Amino acid sequence: MCGIAGLVDFERTLPTHRSPVTAMSGTLACRGPDADGLWTAPHAHLAHRRLAVIDLAASTQPMTAHADGRELAVLSYNGELYNYRQLRAELAGRGHRFHTDGDTEVVLRAYLEWGEDVGTHLNGIFAFAVWDIRTEKLVLVRDHLGVKPLFYHRTPDRQLLFASEIKAILATGLLEARADTDNLREILTQVWTPGRTVFAGVEEVRPGHVVTVDATGVRHRCYWRLASRPHTDDLPTTVDTIRGKLEQVVDAQLVADVPVGSLLSGGLDSSVMTALAAQARARRGAEPIQTFSVTFTRYTERFRADEVRDTPDAPFARMVAEHVGSRHTPVVITPERLADPEIRRRTIAAQDRPTPLGDMDASLWVLFDQVRRHATVALCGEAADEVFGGYHWAWVPELIHREAFPWIAFYQHFCEGPGLGSGLFDPGLLKLLDLETYSVDRYREALAEVPQLPGETGTEKRMREITHLHLSRWLQHLLTRDDRLSMSVGLEVRVPYTDPDLVEYVFNAPWAFKSHDGREKALLRAAGLDLLPADVLDRQKSPFPVTQDPLYTRYLSESLREILDDPGQPAHALVDVAAARRLLDTPAKLANGPIAWVNRTHIEQVLTLNSWLDMYRVRLDLDD
Repeated sequence: MCGIAGLVDFERTLPTHRSPVTAMSGTLACRGPDADGLWTAPHAHLAHRRLAVIDLAASTQPMTAHADGRELAVLSYNGELYNYRQLRAELAGRGHRFHTDGDTEVVLRAYLEWGEDVGTHLNGIFAFAVWDIRTEKLVLVRDHLGVKPLFYHRTPDRQLLFASEIKAILATGLLEARADTDNLREILTQVWTPGRTVFAGVEEVRPGHVVTVDATGVRHRCYWRLASRPHTDDLPTTVDTIRGKLEQVVDAQLVADVPVGSLLSGGLDSSVMTALAAQARARRGAEPIQTFSVTFTRYTERFRADEVRDTPDAPFARMVAEHVGSRHTPVVITPERLADPEIRRRTIAAQDRPTPLGDMDASLWVLFDQVRRHATVALCGEAADEVFGGYHWAWVPELIHREAFPWIAFYQHFCEGPGLGSGLFDPGLLKLLDLETYSVDRYREALAEVPQLPGETGTEKRMREITHLHLSRWLQHLLTRDDRLSMSVGLEVRVPYTDPDLVEYVFNAPWAFKSHDGREKALLRAAGLDLLPADVLDRQKSPFPVTQDPLYTRYLSESLREILDDPGQPAHALVDVAAARRLLDTPAKLANGPIAWVNRTHIEQVLTLNSWLDMYRVRLDLDD
């Protein structure tokens, strides 16, 4: 994986020295520690930071395509193309000549062959920019499900900046770090509206979209979206088809010229993926795969079950590792490290935004940091819950039929207010933001995007809607988090369950199939029936672990008190200080269980918002 950045200006000649793109590239060094490059022309500058994974000695970027002694197009590319060998053969048959062995040149040549339709031919995770020298046109393309990020900003004088991360755009000094009411609504509602960010004036290329920029303006086009179609396979055929697709996807995503590991929680998703990866490596005669899990000091010994977590991960991860013969490394985190303000700042800097999931972000960052010491690439089981129907809230009738995003309905089931992380803010601010109306409006927009199947009614229709909401909204949060935290330590995370062909096939399988055994992820469980121990196959869905150590809660509370006691802190004026003190003075509300966890997220949101406002010097513009 890599980092990309660039600037185009159709009205002025860009300077050849001290280009703003140099500053952009510097902020992305963690995404590409192995090499960097800069390409300049009068109206376009493109930069690239490389994390070498395939074709290590060649495939340097930005990469330029030539014909008859003239330049045709230049590419800055972030991603992995899993069908690049097949595409290379097809393009060679169409007359293209190749000078490298990697996927970068394949993407560039594919653009020359198919132009703005290039995305329809690619299978992988990618975000890239092509400057078409022949027509002076910039083309930005993002992968089908939005695994890799790509942001852009149009300046008042019609320059366009783009980058893998927003911090690169801010580094130019051409945009003030500012947040308006809608930006703050995005932060506090967790609706994850595609294309929107938490900085005013910065947009994100939507998944499955192309953004084209030339002298006439900016145009957006969708090249891929989930489609609804009748599912004609019976249940056994569906299970066999899913198994076959998973085997092909995992096998393809193991291709790399660097060490590859697997993130293994001991849950169904990561265990099926890891077992298939172990089998694929065995077929190739490769050494056993390395696996990694995360847990907390004394977590297993002191674990207390609640409404959403029935068992700790560690025993199941160890069981799977022994079963598939992996070389397993558990990463154990102390409460002191989890609460370390420096790690909090690193997770915020990686994501360029505050979140209410501070402890989950911190533990994931520590995990990625440790994995990077052993591997450059790691497989991740993210998206299986969205694809196969694994979330708790997708199985509770009273939540399913709420006119709201299901995860927001779930949070509201445990607490008052519009959702996760908003419970400690000033009532006047919340009235101004009107988060409930904003959330409902975004929900209705998302619902209108669901591709309906003629004649589908009742539970099948509603569960198609729920699945689409997860795939188009909630998954964006998870994929952003995975990419940004992993790339901040130079680790490439691959997500087999986001393969577009697999996603679309399972999306169209009826809910009766997805729940045929009366449990979550029935199709995935059936597809992996022969791969795992019975205890793992029968394990109840357990979300990403959160610490139950009261010491962490104490550290968190102390950090919040510092903000409450200091009016000079950036978030102080935004907080309901009296309500926050009442929460801190009621220990039972911060003990274990979902209610306590939701209350803790309110604290995390204040802490991360405070750090974000401070680190980025964000100006809040909250007047409607």
